[in-house]
Amino acid sequence: MEIPTSNIINRYIATQGPLPHTCAHFWQMVWDNRLTLIIMLTTLTERGRTKCQQYWPHPPDVMEYGNFRVTCSCEDCTIAYVFREMVLTNKQTGEELPVAHLQYVAWPDHGVPDESSDFLDFVTCVRQKREDNRAILVHCSAGIGRTGVLITMETAMCLMERNQPVYPLDIVRQMRDQRPMMVQTSIQYKFVCEAILRVYKGGLVQPLS
Repeated sequence: MEIPTSNIINRYIATQGPLPHTCAHFWQMVWDNRLTLIIMLTTLTERGRTKCQQYWPHPPDVMEYGNFRVTCSCEDCTIAYVFREMVLTNKQTGEELPVAHLQYVAWPDHGVPDESSDFLDFVTCVRQKREDNRAILVHCSAGIGRTGVLITMETAMCLMERNQPVYPLDIVRQMRDQRPMMVQTSIQYKFVCEAILRVYKGGLVQPLS
């Protein structure tokens, strides 16, 4: 995503959560794009409905998906999110790709988190894990609602660092030009605007010198 007049370019791959028959394709996409950070914004089930297929093993297990082997070496949990370290191995060549996996678990589908501080902590963690100029993969269930909120929030924080004005509606329009329906509901839009305001008032992001 490029924000005009700001020189900010954040690269994302926004996608829906993997289905039982698309897990191998999902990992192929990770490999082809050399993605080292996956952001997951849903639990596997919500209100008794499957929202996303589990596409990784629990440590220290190993699972295979098509041409790839996935190993999970650690899994650290907080109240709001889970951090995992994985290794993706190409079975044909033996090459390996380290992958960090951050899963936010306190966000209901079509709704918003109960408290924005946990969400802001999560976005801060995402920013710390992000590698310069490398795309990150972001998904929820459909890949438009919560995914759009996170991208809007991170983009806003990048603008704040550069002493640039933040116009959430313009950010959403930029996203929707590339993927329709990003930030799916008015409740989600209100939430991200209030979170941005909280960052401003709390001085949670300091301008880069």
